Parts: sequence; structure tokens; C-alpha cells
Amino acid sequence: MAQVGLNHFLVISSILFCFGIFGIITRKNAVMVLMGIELILNSANINFIAFARYGSFGFQGQLIALFVIVLAAAEAAVALAIVLNIYKTFSNVNVDEIDNLKE
Repeated sequence: MAQVGLNHFLVISSILFCFGIFGIITRKNAVMVLMGIELILNSANINFIAFARYGSFGFQGQLIALFVIVLAAAEAAVALAIVLNIYKTFSNVNVDEIDNLKE
């Protein structure tokens, strides 16, 4: 039976990071861009937990991952409020079509 090691976690984390970057670069919808940012933050959390497990960091990796989760929740709340305000103003949430915020 194969053991799950640090390399497995790093591969999964890099795949999630690449999907997040791909989502940010290719999507026009602001909500999809926010989902790409969340994927990037989750890949960082996997790295923190993996290095805490296989390194000599103790519980510091888990504490930093918990901080990142709180930061991601706050970011999602503020960003969704901004997206809703943009939709109310412009009736559109495509980031490439919203170029005039002062009206």
C-alpha cells in the first residue's frame, strides 16, 4: 500500500494553484474570478498543513491555515458586496466591461 507523503500534497496544491490562476486569467465574470482566488488560498492552506505535518513546525501551520480561512471568508464577504453593488449599478458583473466606476 502506498504511503501519502509530502510530494502528494505539493502536487495537489500546485494543481489547485494552477486552476486558480487559470480561473483568474480566463474568466470574465467577477464571481468566477473570486472563485479562482479562493482556489489559490486553498492551495496555500494545503501547503501550510502539509509542511506542518511533515516538517518540524508543530501547530504553526494549522494556525496560519486557520488565519487564511478567516481572511478568505472576510475577502469573500467584502468582494461579494462589491460585486452586488457593481451589478446594481451596471446590471453586469463582467470585469472587462466595467471600466467606468465613477458615474
